[in-house]
Amino acid sequence: MNHLKPQQAAIALGYNQNLGSAPRVLASGFGNVAKTILSIAQDNDVHIHNDEQLTPLLARVPVGQEIPEAAYQAVAELLAFLYQADQSMSQKTKVY
Repeated sequence: MNHLKPQQAAIALGYNQNLGSAPRVLASGFGNVAKTILSIAQDNDVHIHNDEQLTPLLARVPVGQEIPEAAYQAVAELLAFLYQADQSMSQKTKVY
């Protein structure tokens, strides 16, 4: 029986409407690579979202490729949430 914890994974997504219709995997890795991805995200104030169901699906996508259709709904909901949160923060930090 194997009682090892699964390695930590991290996937960075990006979207550029000029490159296609879906977000792409910008970086992906496990273990120390995942820690580096998370550290860079934190240093640059990039939102980090933990999703135990979405991560394994996205971890199989090669870097540079669009996310699979199976992930569209979950990623769209996450991006909508982040957009609203960003808009809310922008309104709170405006200087008049």
